[in-house]
Amino acid sequence: MKRNVIVLAMMVAGLSLMVWAGIENYRAHQQEQARVKALEAALNAAEAQANGSSQDNGEAGLPDQQPLLGQQAPNFTLVNLQGKKVSLADYRGKAVVVDFWATWCGPCRMEIPWLIQLNKKYASQGLTVLGIATDPIDTGTGETHPRTEIAKFVKKHGMDYPILIADMKIANLYGGIDSIPTTFFINRSGKVVASTVGLAPRSDIEADIQKALSTGGTA
Repeated sequence: MKRNVIVLAMMVAGLSLMVWAGIENYRAHQQEQARVKALEAALNAAEAQANGSSQDNGEAGLPDQQPLLGQQAPNFTLVNLQGKKVSLADYRGKAVVVDFWATWCGPCRMEIPWLIQLNKKYASQGLTVLGIATDPIDTGTGETHPRTEIAKFVKKHGMDYPILIADMKIANLYGGIDSIPTTFFINRSGKVVASTVGLAPRSDIEADIQKALSTGGTA
């Protein structure tokens, strides 16, 4: 009898633990969905505000918002996750998306799957996405090396396009990167045809990619 009581108590405890775990998982899922919806709502509101502003101001504000628009994209040479030097000039003749991002950036995490999909969709037409990680890199001898953490993040999220490590000069070359993601769309002749600051809708990103692919000559 005593043994049956113990077994029953263990079963009840185990069931209670399973119920608790299920509730916690549900709460976490709901919180994540709420965060995503909040980001999407903020994006929609920002897009509506931007559309209203462009209607009020016409095209007058565009040069200030996109200081490199119509100019040759500044060349740069950065190191990738494997330690190899990569230059923007290596991709002349291709359309290039230069995306400044960081592992801690929530909007960047929403944007990454879109860039993966669009990179695959347009690769055969001559598109390359270059992700420039702006996470601070520890060049000392500490046990944790941020580059390793970036590599783990890239692998986890399936980022199959080239990832480069930002240096002190790259932000200045591109007009100062005040927020991320910040993305530049460069055509086949190396000119900036569009740029976005902050999380842009997927449809806008794809439209800017098509603009970059359709201008500046052929591959």
